Amino acid sequence: MTPNPPTSTYRIQLQPEFPFAAAERAVPYLAGLGVSHLHLSPVLEAVPGSAHGYDVTDHRSVRAELGGEEGLRALAATARTHGLGLVVDLVPNHMAASPRHNHALRAVLREGPDSPYARWFDIDWRAGDGRVLLPVLPARLPEVRDRFRVSGGSLHLNGQEFPLRAGTEDLPLDELLDAQWYRLGWWRLARTELGYRRFFTVSDLIGVRVEDPGVFAASHAKIVELVADGVVEGLRIDHPDGLADPQGYLEDLAAATGGRCWTVVEKILTGPETLPAAWPVAGTTGYDALRRLDGVFTDPVGADELADVYREFVGSTGDRGGHWEATERRAAYEVVTHDLAAETAALTRIAVRICADDPALRDHAPWALRTAVRELLVRVPVYRPYRTGGEEVLTPEAARGAKAAFAVPEEATAVDTVRELALGTRGDGPEHRAFRARFAQTSSALRAKSVEDTAFYRYTPLLSANEVGGDAGRPAVPVDEFHAYCLRIARDWPATGTVLSTHDTKRSADVRAAIAVLAQCPEVWAELLAEVAGVPAPDPHVAWTAWQTAFGFGTPDPDRLGPAILKSVREAGLRTSWTEPDEEYERAVAAFAAAGPGRIPLRTASEAAFALEPHIRAHALGAALAQLTMPGVPELYQNTEREYRALVDPDNRAPFTVGPDDERTALVRAALGLRRAHPEAFGPGGTYVPLAAEGPASAHCLAFARSGRVITAVTRLSLRLAQAGGWQDTELVLPEGRWTDALDGVREFTGGPATEVKLAELFAERPVALLARVE
Repeated sequence: MTPNPPTSTYRIQLQPEFPFAAAERAVPYLAGLGVSHLHLSPVLEAVPGSAHGYDVTDHRSVRAELGGEEGLRALAATARTHGLGLVVDLVPNHMAASPRHNHALRAVLREGPDSPYARWFDIDWRAGDGRVLLPVLPARLPEVRDRFRVSGGSLHLNGQEFPLRAGTEDLPLDELLDAQWYRLGWWRLARTELGYRRFFTVSDLIGVRVEDPGVFAASHAKIVELVADGVVEGLRIDHPDGLADPQGYLEDLAAATGGRCWTVVEKILTGPETLPAAWPVAGTTGYDALRRLDGVFTDPVGADELADVYREFVGSTGDRGGHWEATERRAAYEVVTHDLAAETAALTRIAVRICADDPALRDHAPWALRTAVRELLVRVPVYRPYRTGGEEVLTPEAARGAKAAFAVPEEATAVDTVRELALGTRGDGPEHRAFRARFAQTSSALRAKSVEDTAFYRYTPLLSANEVGGDAGRPAVPVDEFHAYCLRIARDWPATGTVLSTHDTKRSADVRAAIAVLAQCPEVWAELLAEVAGVPAPDPHVAWTAWQTAFGFGTPDPDRLGPAILKSVREAGLRTSWTEPDEEYERAVAAFAAAGPGRIPLRTASEAAFALEPHIRAHALGAALAQLTMPGVPELYQNTEREYRALVDPDNRAPFTVGPDDERTALVRAALGLRRAHPEAFGPGGTYVPLAAEGPASAHCLAFARSGRVITAVTRLSLRLAQAGGWQDTELVLPEGRWTDALDGVREFTGGPATEVKLAELFAERPVALLARVE
């Protein structure tokens, strides 16, 4: 961790329509907000036209479409003159699987396993016929055969380009195709026949072996140079769980950068899981903080009531039974057997080879090893096991559950073998190490695809809880648990990242805030659904999900709501999917979205709905202020310094704009100004002290002090508070001293044991308070 971590960061989504020069023009404005660092999406060369940059094609150069290295260095220089540093998103796990643009992959496909670039990728040359399957054809080979052409030493098809093995250019087409180190196949073969490691289930992104020292050095030389030159001061590591050895990679990165970088990892922590203490990083990118921030403003009683209303409303059109744990497990089985069939097959091949070489294991049948792999993977309760602590993830209890899938107990011993291989307790040869790494990598892909991209779209009582790192079955977080989390972060990871919205959140913080308020009034939500029942929906599940999405979004907008709703039904995979679309059903969904959620202003559909607006505001402002002042380094996603309503990507990746200030902007400037003025109070060495209110409404106040300099107090569950009669005589004892209201610069309060402050007075102007000690 760098000795001087950022006090706050601001994330900008770069794209050809918003290059380095555009970001440079925004620097004065961003400096005026009070951020210390500008966080850039990936900057290395990517597929032409890419709107996100995660499809890296060449690690040796900065992306030309963004302005190249000259543009990046100019941006860094301008930022520096305004007191800002740069943080860059780094993508070590994968590259674009595009032979036309990926020079390393192109060399491998041309030269085969003897290519010096062959070690860059996890390719199983022993799978299939010994060639790399490229699942890129729009149909079976005979149906597209006449579309191929050979030109300039390459094979061309529909804008795609594939290198040819030396000496094969003049062969007849069938012989030419058979003579290559790769086999062009129908895109559907990727599910079961793929012979290379990919990013999740995205065959267009091929995994990179950064565990190889040569690959690491070559793929990180430019970034290391930019760090050494002071152009880059921080790194966000994308998807470290995809790597063979995340800890080893991070150790190599720290050594290469000389510890000069503030580094955070996009690590999704599940439940009480904590970041491995040995990782040489400042912390995570903040999804663990997001979970606590969303949860502490969610009503647990109402969330349970809402789940009951949901099950009654959707009936059999949702996931069977409508309970989170069962939905999650069913989704895991579907993904591991269908979407990740190629990955489980790869693990089985490695296990079969290991068993063939070990006399004690030779009688394990391939089907038994495959079953054991599947049954253990679905029982991993977190994203993946690591070097240490694997026994806490792949437990004996998990093994017993996996064995229950076998009809014959003697065959179930394959589970013990697979578990030992996954834990690394049986052998340390190359194949053993490969199995352990691939099991962990597949585990993370399974968790992401089955939870984030499937179950979160099938179980939808309260969509605000269905966020990356969230727990749809337990959406609420008690105040004491929030404080315990903050105390631990302040102690162990004081420079970790915190977020509320990102380029990957399914709904922005403002959309989630509106939806979360429904947990305080399930009866109002039921009434709203009854009012719009006249708009026919394809089924109750899509009706519930679409109307709740529309309520969170707030403004009818068919051009934005329609694609998000269609994406939700495809991800759920209950009636249609990305690979097996039901066109008639999708047309019905689109028509419903346009006629209903995309047209009817649900937030003002009734007096009861309109009355929720102050409580949505209280939640949104409270979460924003808590994030900006809690332990860790807060990140603002572009445009979230004001009210920002966005849905799942690509909706949330529109170019940055400077909009009119609102009360959120003033809150952001005040909080970030205090962080910049007093970095010692918020960063490493700073303290976090929970403050407890006293009185009948004490549960509705979340308050804490930072190093005796700043006090944050916010209202939680304001609708329930109003229903219970308001603050009444509830009081908060402030720490000793004089305190001024940093949001208006006028009001003053005195702290001390005998000087309680009435919360009705503290929150008279707004539902949040930010107090600064008067020196």
